Amino acid sequence: MRTSSSAGFDLWEAVDGLREAFAPRVSGRMGRGDIRTAILVALTEEPMHGYQIIQSIEKSTRGAWKPSPGSIYPTLQLLADEGLVTSEQVGERKVYSLTDAGKEAAAEFSSGPEPWEPRRSWRTEHNVAVPKAGAKLAQAIAQVAQGTPEQTERAVEVIDEARRKIYAILAED
Repeated sequence: MRTSSSAGFDLWEAVDGLREAFAPRVSGRMGRGDIRTAILVALTEEPMHGYQIIQSIEKSTRGAWKPSPGSIYPTLQLLADEGLVTSEQVGERKVYSLTDAGKEAAAEFSSGPEPWEPRRSWRTEHNVAVPKAGAKLAQAIAQVAQGTPEQTERAVEVIDEARRKIYAILAED
């Protein structure tokens, strides 16, 4: 429970700030390069019509991003103009597939993060562990700040020692 005390409130604000700073996010809207890349990546699975591409991206993002037809179809036309995809009329639908150049372009993205992943998630797992640990520490600090003056003093000593040890780790290299 938050209190109105100045020190406790500031600490809770810091905890909330850390939580927000490191929370994974995927925006419903992505940039032009992202949709282009997402289409190329989706078409590496198999030839698809536009609606299948939308569904593939939505499935890959677990529903966090569902591109609109207004972004998919113009981008498909652009990719066709660039010679990266071809289309074939199959029944009432145009089915798009990658050309050799499109496969090469899609391969460039295969080693990196998916285009729909938020830029923050491009970090490696070990880089995410430190901010998570820091957020947990901030929560503990916020709680101890509500304790006795002796507890607060001891906590400050522990935090100062931890900071020194962390800098010592960086100095090892």
